[in-house]
Amino acid sequence: MTSSPTAPVQLSRRPKRADALRNYEKLLAAAREAFTEAGRSASLEDIARRAGVGIGTLYRHFPTRADLVQAIYVDEVEALSRSATELSQLEPWEALEGWLHRFVGYIATKQALADELFAVAERDAVAERDAVFAGCRTMLHAAGTPLLDRAQEAGIVRPDVTIDEVIRLVGGIAKIPAEPAEIQRLLAVALDGLRYRP
Repeated sequence: MTSSPTAPVQLSRRPKRADALRNYEKLLAAAREAFTEAGRSASLEDIARRAGVGIGTLYRHFPTRADLVQAIYVDEVEALSRSATELSQLEPWEALEGWLHRFVGYIATKQALADELFAVAERDAVAERDAVFAGCRTMLHAAGTPLLDRAQEAGIVRPDVTIDEVIRLVGGIAKIPAEPAEIQRLLAVALDGLRYRP
């Protein structure tokens, strides 16, 4: 029986009021852009300015820098998780391949935030940090498993691999310091190795 995609778990704490939600999303977009461009030197004042809001608005949504970085990370994971449901309408191989290509894009964003994420990990309470990261891992596995199961049941993907192994494989490729075109070529070779050959 083919598995249906699991509904994504919500880890973020998005506000419900429309104006607050708009500001929250503008801040996330501005912070993602600032951290990608400037890394740890990105200031909260610059992020508020990019978002077109005051610094007080930023602090109302994200009381600490750690809260903001964690929110970006969770937002990326939730978007990747939702994309699995969208892609599940495609043929089994196209759905899995499309999701794994998006996974590479997620890793690229995560790499850009790596310094910040590690700094947050050093400062935060261990239990809270671990709960967020465990929740994100669970969400990614829940999103990818139905796509892999479907491709395996269709006889397209070798039956002896798990979603954990596939995620590790693709994540390792995404972290190679190389040009995007080279990463895509390596990913294509690796995905070809997933195909079932009687």
